Amino acid sequence: MQKRLVLNQQQIQIILKRFCHQLIENHDNFENTVLLGLQPRGIVLLDRIVKELEIVSGEKVPAGYLDATFHRDDFRRRDFPLKANETKINFLVEGKKVILVDDVLYKGRSVRAAMDAMIAFGRPQKVELMVLVDRKLTRDYPIMPDYFGIRVNTLDSQYVVVEWASQGQPEDAVWITEKEKK
Repeated sequence: MQKRLVLNQQQIQIILKRFCHQLIENHDNFENTVLLGLQPRGIVLLDRIVKELEIVSGEKVPAGYLDATFHRDDFRRRDFPLKANETKINFLVEGKKVILVDDVLYKGRSVRAAMDAMIAFGRPQKVELMVLVDRKLTRDYPIMPDYFGIRVNTLDSQYVVVEWASQGQPEDAVWITEKEKK
């Protein structure tokens, strides 16, 4: 299987610091802002950003995990049932600025489903999207990130794989790999 490194650990760390500074610049003290990591893969990125934000800003940043499994448009169209993850949100988003955080933006379907799921916690004032990798030529929905680490051109025959040291990988990295032919 062909595998190409897109971001290494040092580059990811630089992106995380940039995200934090952009968020502080745009949201000041996070008094009216919350961050939601999309389950399952966006929560690792969210946790890293929140940790870094609290170090850099000295402010407590409200954050939670959002599962959109039952809001997906392909939920009943799969050959196998999707496994839901836990939603952990101990605040309302009513009137707040919400930043949705995910690792990779591909078709836009997960983000659309997340926006539907988020409404159960109130109507936000504004929603922004932060992703580590934007696969810019593959959208099914007109969804664009407000914050992105890197934009990549990929084919439908490719995957973007995000590896985290905290999940047992040798180090943080982002790869583009070819899908296996059937």
